[in-house]
Amino acid sequence: MSLNWKNEATKFADGLRTLVIRGTLTERKAKIRNIDKYDLVITSYDLLKRDIELYKKKDYQFKYVIADEAQYLKNSNTQNAKAIKQIKSETRYALTGTPIENSLAELWSIFDFIMPGYLFGYRKFKNTYETPIIKGEDESAMTKLKMLIEPFVLRRNKKEVLTELPDKTVTVLDNEMGEEQRNIYLNYLLRAKQEISEQIDLNGYESSRMQILAALTRLRQICCHPSLFIKDYNEGSSKLEQCMEIVQEAVNGGHKILLFSGYTSMFEIIEKELKQSNIKYFKLTGSTKVEERMRLVDEFNENPEIQVFLISLKAGGTGLNLTGADMVIHYDPWWNVSTENQATDRAYRIGQRNNVQVYKLITKNSIEEKIYKLQERKAKLADEMLDTKTKFVSKLSKEEIMELFN
Repeated sequence: MSLNWKNEATKFADGLRTLVIRGTLTERKAKIRNIDKYDLVITSYDLLKRDIELYKKKDYQFKYVIADEAQYLKNSNTQNAKAIKQIKSETRYALTGTPIENSLAELWSIFDFIMPGYLFGYRKFKNTYETPIIKGEDESAMTKLKMLIEPFVLRRNKKEVLTELPDKTVTVLDNEMGEEQRNIYLNYLLRAKQEISEQIDLNGYESSRMQILAALTRLRQICCHPSLFIKDYNEGSSKLEQCMEIVQEAVNGGHKILLFSGYTSMFEIIEKELKQSNIKYFKLTGSTKVEERMRLVDEFNENPEIQVFLISLKAGGTGLNLTGADMVIHYDPWWNVSTENQATDRAYRIGQRNNVQVYKLITKNSIEEKIYKLQERKAKLADEMLDTKTKFVSKLSKEEIMELFN
């Protein structure tokens, strides 16, 4: 992310003296000592929390502190949030496309960074706004909170701000499991539902969350490809077949594709298919080093022979400019559609000249279909609060969890 901002600064404001704080502790100490010689200082949340005492020791006073991807501050108790709040500045900005991902507490934490105390202490905020809105669907509390934050939130969709952007089309494509895949899914579903019900009866709902998540993950993996956890499975996957048909047709038509998945292990299966079809590709996961990330991004954008970029959803959802692609495939749905939207925006951003086609692959009559419907149901609060398409997903209730197993 830091190197990406360095590249953007060079591109749009080449006259700025720019310093990227990175490297070993000794190297970072030397750079921090020389901050006064630069106009723009760039660092990561991870390094800032390690180096915060060095900044405090020098007692730097910045004109602006800008928190990019401010959803990383959504938990006020994390070291990320505590560190950046200790940096002195005249003005603070928070940039994020997802100010609300899981709860209103995240919105409070971001405001606690830019305007400490404006939304009160968290306990008062929770009692006055969060609990009435989430639990009681209190429209009066929602209206009051929106009035408080509205003057300080600049929220525009891309069509309003970037009128030069081409169109983006989102298509949901259903696929139906084959007989063997379907039998595996139903057998595991019945067994998991019984085990989870017994677990909840025995230990309570809160204490069973890890087991619930594990069971839901298995169901999602079966939808992607049963061989993700079943050895010697050779019957194929309807979703993989559908995906490869889209990829092959797109490649033949001269398109470049970003293919996202929440499971890096799924890429090993897709890679075999790409190699068999002689389709050149790159892959980016959490283990890809920063320098390699930037090299892959630049070459993908410039090299027409690299037609597919496999990207893990969590590792590549932010900080990448991949306008060389004009097609995005989401192989499997994530709980928060905002995460998917951020991933899509790697291609749909400033510099994109072509219409962008987005495909979401959903397995019918499965947990994937339920996740997609859940995303739609949970959208209303954030839409009303922030006038945005970001999906609001609060903690799932027991009833909502058990519905996923039906």
